[in-house]
Amino acid sequence: MSRSLGKSTAEELSVFRPVAAPRSLAHELIERLTADITGGKLAAGARLPTEQEMIAATGVSRTVVREAVAALRAEGLVVTRQGVGAFVADQARRPFRIDPVKLRSLRQVLEVMELRTGIEIEAAGLAAERATAADVRKIGDAYEAIDKAIRRGDSAVDQDFAFHCQIAAATGNPQFTHFLEYLGRFIIPRQTVRVSVGAAAERRSYLETIQAEHRAIVEAVRGHAVQKARAAMRSHLLNSRKRYQKLAAKLGGD
Repeated sequence: MSRSLGKSTAEELSVFRPVAAPRSLAHELIERLTADITGGKLAAGARLPTEQEMIAATGVSRTVVREAVAALRAEGLVVTRQGVGAFVADQARRPFRIDPVKLRSLRQVLEVMELRTGIEIEAAGLAAERATAADVRKIGDAYEAIDKAIRRGDSAVDQDFAFHCQIAAATGNPQFTHFLEYLGRFIIPRQTVRVSVGAAAERRSYLETIQAEHRAIVEAVRGHAVQKARAAMRSHLLNSRKRYQKLAAKLGGD
């Protein structure tokens, strides 16, 4: 049996406050409803405010409300019942999610880089231990693709991402690949933070420094040197963090 909201409970919910642009209205509403659900203000089985209630309280359109509820349903936080309404799922829990909107901040980029470090160091070690000849060839091809992009004067973001994905694939554990695919190209900081490194020669030198770090990873995996592969990936990711920490300090934090 469903539980509906009493007046005092409804007044406490963050969803019952006007939603202000400039952020995506649906995104803002999704965050508010998620916070109310995971924070316990909306308990399992509780009925969400009706479309009309949310429209009246927040000032958003019916389309925005429906988009937000659909997103929560897709994430398993709510269930809908035809002609009755939307209800908090019995085992609703906040899904792991990194908001790409927030990754425009250098601080947020550095946080993701820290998260990557533990995952990718282990991935490099497992790749060195388990990589087949075909895996090694694909990793080498991905490395060469970065070289070609650098010579063309490109930023090599897509090629860099593909290189890290090939390392993950060589572990033989699809969860490493799924994790990187979830993060997508946002794991490459220069994709997220659009900051000029300087003149063309300086940018190329910067990318060649990164590529030298990649080369150490490739050689360790090719030689099935587990500890060297872990060390090479650790060095690469720590150096990347240091480069962006310097940038953050230069720009004054965020």
